[in-house]
Amino acid sequence: MKSAAKISVLFLSTLLLFSCGDTQKEDNTLALSSVVSTSESTSVTPRNLSQEFKDYWYAGNAEITSYKLSQERYGELREGTSVNIFVTEDFLPEVQVKADRPSSNNIPVLKLNNTKKYLTGIYPYSVMTSSFTPVSEQRHALKISHSMQEWCGHVYVQLNNRDGYELQGHSYFEGEADQNRKLPEVWLENEIWNRIRINPTELPTGTFEMIPSLEFGRMSHKTLAPAEVSGTLSESDGISTYTLAYPKLNRELSIQFKSAFPYTIEGWEETHPNGLTTTAKKLKQIKSAYWGQNSNKYEFLRDSLGL
Repeated sequence: MKSAAKISVLFLSTLLLFSCGDTQKEDNTLALSSVVSTSESTSVTPRNLSQEFKDYWYAGNAEITSYKLSQERYGELREGTSVNIFVTEDFLPEVQVKADRPSSNNIPVLKLNNTKKYLTGIYPYSVMTSSFTPVSEQRHALKISHSMQEWCGHVYVQLNNRDGYELQGHSYFEGEADQNRKLPEVWLENEIWNRIRINPTELPTGTFEMIPSLEFGRMSHKTLAPAEVSGTLSESDGISTYTLAYPKLNRELSIQFKSAFPYTIEGWEETHPNGLTTTAKKLKQIKSAYWGQNSNKYEFLRDSLGL
């Protein structure tokens, strides 16, 4: 075991992770620095990462995919765009933010930043949800954060996985205001996207409890709590579909992704209680170290995504 760990550390020390930071120099951190130490934990199940996974996710680039969005809001469908940004990075386990330097205590995670932009009549919506999921262990997401800005006001919600789930929320709207409460540690809808990209065979199926997405809680003005859900996984012509059906919420989410690695997400559908269905269809995808491409000369990359 110790011999294998030494070999793993030697190999992983050659891999660099680029992620958001103040300077490009500071972004050259070792993303897999804690694979061995965290995998030896007796409280979680280690996940064996394939060489294919390492080659794809630790090449110093993020995967950026744009989607044509048709978003339900206020009983109508709104046209807009959505972007998924997947990238690996080192995570500090206690404060649960990006680590700026390598350490054996860091936890390597796959991060998803999902953004949505659309108009409701005269005023715009800007939405972002971030999910951080360990890659070397089979465990729930360490952190989920969500923010929404529109002309009426804005909201921020954050869920941290420490001793159970800790939920904090801040909102402009009456009845929401400031929240600070505990939630039981069950499946999180927001973590499903990263699970697909890491290993879709780990997706839960059958009937179980799940906390709906932070975006759904905000859009529906419902208090986030575990809800009964049914999960199914199917495959046809190289495309897999993972569906979550919430009978008591009268809501369903289906995510379509390629059945073969790297399990690229092709689109999704979310049927709302009012019967309307939000859809997202893949437009373009690039691999890019975007954090070092903030000059005007890189605007062509936005064009390549159709944004």
